[in-house]
Amino acid sequence: MQEQEFDVVVIGGGLVGISLVAALDGSGLRIALVDAAPAPPGPARPADPDLPKDWDVRVYAINPGSERFLTSIGAWPGASDRIAPVLGMRVRGDASGGRIDFDAREAGTAHLACIVESRLLMQALGERLDAMHDLFRWRCAGAQFELEDRRALLHLDNGTVLHARLLVGADGARSWLRAQAGIAASVKPYGQTAVVANFTCAKPHAGLAWQWFRPDGVLALLPLPGRRCSMVWSANAALADELMALDAGQLASRVTQAAGETLGPLEVLTDPAAFPLQLVRVSSLVQPRLALVGDAAHNLHPLAGQGVNLGFQDAQELARVLRDRGACHDVGQHRLLRAYERARREDILAMTLATDGLQRLFGHSAAPLRWIRNGGLTLVDRALPLKRLLIRQALG
Repeated sequence: MQEQEFDVVVIGGGLVGISLVAALDGSGLRIALVDAAPAPPGPARPADPDLPKDWDVRVYAINPGSERFLTSIGAWPGASDRIAPVLGMRVRGDASGGRIDFDAREAGTAHLACIVESRLLMQALGERLDAMHDLFRWRCAGAQFELEDRRALLHLDNGTVLHARLLVGADGARSWLRAQAGIAASVKPYGQTAVVANFTCAKPHAGLAWQWFRPDGVLALLPLPGRRCSMVWSANAALADELMALDAGQLASRVTQAAGETLGPLEVLTDPAAFPLQLVRVSSLVQPRLALVGDAAHNLHPLAGQGVNLGFQDAQELARVLRDRGACHDVGQHRLLRAYERARREDILAMTLATDGLQRLFGHSAAPLRWIRNGGLTLVDRALPLKRLLIRQALG
């Protein structure tokens, strides 16, 4: 049995976990990364970027705050021809007149977000990790977790035991570490599935993201480079099954019709994929010698596109707290970790209430609620101070 000692052990090698490790590079802390997932795929940019199956079906709307964070840690993708800036957003309710529009120029920013492929982000973060020569990595799963007064013990399924001042759970919505530590998590399935696919579009999207609140769910079309777009249709279970069963021509026709031909006739660029949607709320982000980040700490409805941005903010704030700990040499002290939790609770709660509230509000078919929600969209669109507040929150 091999035993090794570290200051920080991060469990989970997804976007948020890797960004935290990169943000702690040069801090003087001894860091390890444990990831049970297989090695990521090869380069995200093959020779011909126009190959139909080249585009990653899963994309993220990265807000300017997350973009600055990734840039600061040297992990912002440099492939500008693979990244589409969002210059504006058009949101439409499920009744005539319900609308709200956001524009980057009015917000005083170059763009509201950037649409980036998951594979491209993982490649940039992976290259950043490869440059950390003093980083220890294991590709295996945790088998047992023990908590002592001055350290935590992580037993891996390959027999290795890691001693850490701090364990960080970045292992997703079904976090193994969260469960092992006994941190309560409230899980509410939405009864919806996010169906995602990429399309070519006949009309230019002009950098606009579109979102429609519909009786059968929430449909969004996000701009990709060129005349391409990415669809996220948060549909009820029956509709999601129906969409996934359609052939390419039928799916393109269905989405074109649902979007009111806003981008003209669509053609399928990548095969669709489906992800069940749920709300996960945890009782605490920290315990002595343990902290949660990303989906392990919160899992939201994707209608606002802010899930991964909240995770990057977690990583940025936890790294800041650990770097600025002053005379506190023990990075696992509960008092220190509580500073991270206090800094993140408000943003997480606000985004949780906003996304869950909108999903509930537009999930009911009662006529009075329909009038209220669509009138509310238009009212917010005209209330400039409130609208600016929403934009500032979304920009990160």
